Parts: sequence; C-alpha cells; structure tokens
Amino acid sequence: MTSKRITLIDVASGYYAEDAVIDAASTRLDPASHVWRVWLTQMHGGPSDGIDLVQLSNGRLQLSLLPTRGMGIWKAQLGTLPLKWDSPVLYPVHPSLVDQSRRGGIGWLDGFNELICRCGLSWHGAPGTDTIRDEVGNVISEQFLPLHGRIANLPAHEVYVEVQNKGSINVVGVVDETSVFGERLRLTSKVSTEVGSSEFSIQDTVSNLGGTPAEVEMLYHCNFGTPLLGEESTFYTAAHRVTPRDSRAAEGIDTWDTFLGPTPGYAEQVYFVAPISDALNRGMAVLMSPDGQTALTLRFDTSTLPWLTLWKNTQATADGYCCGLEPSSSFPNNRSFEREQGRVVRLQPGESIDFRLQFEIATSQEQVQSLAEEVSLLQQQAQRRTESTPAADLSPT
Repeated sequence: MTSKRITLIDVASGYYAEDAVIDAASTRLDPASHVWRVWLTQMHGGPSDGIDLVQLSNGRLQLSLLPTRGMGIWKAQLGTLPLKWDSPVLYPVHPSLVDQSRRGGIGWLDGFNELICRCGLSWHGAPGTDTIRDEVGNVISEQFLPLHGRIANLPAHEVYVEVQNKGSINVVGVVDETSVFGERLRLTSKVSTEVGSSEFSIQDTVSNLGGTPAEVEMLYHCNFGTPLLGEESTFYTAAHRVTPRDSRAAEGIDTWDTFLGPTPGYAEQVYFVAPISDALNRGMAVLMSPDGQTALTLRFDTSTLPWLTLWKNTQATADGYCCGLEPSSSFPNNRSFEREQGRVVRLQPGESIDFRLQFEIATSQEQVQSLAEEVSLLQQQAQRRTESTPAADLSPT
C-alpha cells in the first residue's frame, strides 16, 4: 500500500505549513475520481484570532478540525446537510480567552460551540472539589476542578496528514496535558475518513508520559442541532439501563428518548445509559430527524467507553438549541464520586489507553429505518431497565 505523510505543524522543529493544500495532485495519489483535499489556514480577528483550522474534504463530506482547541471538530457537512449546532458562542474561541474558573468553574462554556469536543483528560464533569483520601479515609489532598477538564483548551504541538492510495485520509494531532507537580498526559488523535464516504472515525490514544500513575477520564461531547434535531426527533440506543441524572431529568423519564422543538426557558435534562454492546464490542446511538429522512449514528468502543450520556438542551434557538450524545469512560460527575464508584481509569507510567468512535450519516428513509431495526435487534439481548428516579451509584445527589 502506497501512503504519504505530510506535516502541517511541528512546534519542535519550528515548522508551520502556512496555507498548505494537500490533494491528489500534490501527493500524486489518486485513490478515486472524487475531488478530495486537506488544507490548513489560520483564523484572524475576533475571538478566533490565531486559531489553526484544518479542513478535510473527502469529496462528499467536509470536516472542520481545530488543532488549537484540542483537535475538536467545529462542524461538518455532507453535501448540503450541515452537522452542527448554533451555540451562542458564534465562532471558535482561542483558549487564551477562556477562563475556566469563571462563573464558579463553568467558564469552559465560554468557548463551547463545537460539533465534537473532548472533555478530560485528567477529569471531566461538573465543577467541584476533588478530595483524595488514603486507604483508611484520611484526606491526602483537595483540588478544585472546573467543568470538563483542560483538553478542549489546549493546542496541538504536532499535526500531520496521512494519505493512502486506497482512499484513506487521516489527520493526526498530538496534544499534551501537562503540569509541573501534576499530570503528564499525551493525546494522539487520528480523525479518518474514506474518499467519497459519508462516514468518519476518531481514534484517540491517551498515554501517561510521567513517572507515576495518572488518572484519566474521557467524555466525547457530540452535539447536534437543526436539522437533525427538531420537534419529534427520536433517539435510539440499546441499553441495559437508563437512569435520570437528577430530579429535573426524572420529570421527563417517560419521554427521555424524544425531543421538543425550541422551548424558551427549558432546563436541561440528562440521562445516564449503560449501553448494550454488539458483536464487535461497540455501543450504538442514533439520532433521527423529525421527518425520518436523515439520521446520525455513533458507534463507540465499549471496552474503554462503557457509558453513554444523553444531554437534552432544547431551549430557545437563540440560547443554543441542542442535544448531546456523549460516550465516556466515566459519567460527568465530580471525579471524587466517579473514583469512589470505580470508574476512573488509572494509567501506570508508560501505559496507554485507546478510545474509538465511528460516525455515519444516513440520508434516506430506508437507511434510517435499517439503523432503527439494528438498534431494536441489539436490544433483544437484554431487557432495558428504565428507572424513574436517580440512582445512588450514578448520581451523587
């Protein structure tokens, strides 16, 4: 197999491929008749000033990647179908402008507008004090952790493209989350697609580069607004268990898998899911549009992402009408609680963990129906338990 690797950003060597364009002509690889290309630009002006933007087009699907924001995916488009949500934060925000301690530790939201952003690596979830205790319960240390961790506001120091003559296009970014007297974690993220495909995937490797064990939590905040989300949109997943996070979510447990249209004053509802795995050890989540003509399918490796959170945020359009499909290694609670429940990953020095997700966009009623049937068949493995109240092992309150 013939392949080429082209560097876009390499801080170590001082290399930056300004306005680089990678395509069939420049690589002399023409895996298909489709027009495909990858190009690097830098955004200028406003809160986006200085943000690196990598655009990947496979000839059918276009992805907008943000190396400056932890290799998040700002938005995507399949033909004329946009995949995005309309956040009150209109443009990507440079990390230097995000004060995560603001508003009692929820300043992370000041930069939140991506289609897909990572929460982690050392922690994610609600802000609060993380208390670490020894074997007999004595407090060793306490640390305030703001919302959703650091990784979405850290820039990649290396970015490159791999192209193969059989049609595979990969954008790889390397981001370090490090601190003196703290963690030394590395994220190596690979976003992949095939020429002419309606699918893309993410493979992330998190490595502990430090000399002592390190804790890891990862959550993928995958966010969708119109046109996929609308009144009577439906969420499909095969699950052992569905549980409301809190009393507010419990109010809507009978309609937990359907959505309202934009509703001014709506307060978010969150549901915790224990997914059923398929023969390939993958969980499955499907968001179907109101007319049943389009759907987004997310498959995720349950060996390292064993949990799924559904975030329903159907407030007014101007306030950020959205829902989130969120595979994770642990639930978005304070790290102290998740540690007590045994859901925080612990990496030894030199050890790594892989996280894998695959996204597929269906654009016909037949494809959508096939996905719904696949979920139904998977659900036959076990009876789903839908709980009406929060559970002590999933929610701290």
